[in-house]
Amino acid sequence: MYKNILVTIDLAEESSWRRALPVAVELAEKFGGKLHVATVVRDIDALLKTQYSLLAYEKLIAEAEQRVAAVVVANVPPELEPSRTIGQGSIYAEILRIARATNADLIVMASHRPAMKDYLIGANAARVVRHARCSVLVVREP
Repeated sequence: MYKNILVTIDLAEESSWRRALPVAVELAEKFGGKLHVATVVRDIDALLKTQYSLLAYEKLIAEAEQRVAAVVVANVPPELEPSRTIGQGSIYAEILRIARATNADLIVMASHRPAMKDYLIGANAARVVRHARCSVLVVREP
């Protein structure tokens, strides 16, 4: 049923993938689909951490790639051969862009209980659900 499954992870929050990644793996195995694992380095985080240094920015992206690879190696069976993508910019916009680029027919992502700031600014998961061109499975912590 699902041939391209995109799972998103936030490297700063294990809760963003602790339950969502196993669900995505299970669906990829069940449907024989391709698994795509993505994270996004926000522009504001990059600017604050690198202070406009191109070398520091490249290092930040390389570190994100290494951390995603470590999560994948530890949690995804190697026979699935998942692709890994590091997006840069707005979280929800990059998730939607990556979903289009990978021809995702399902996005699997975690969500947290909304805080007041989420009502004022808007949660990334809610934006992805509203704007995605494919199905979105939001996995919550119990």
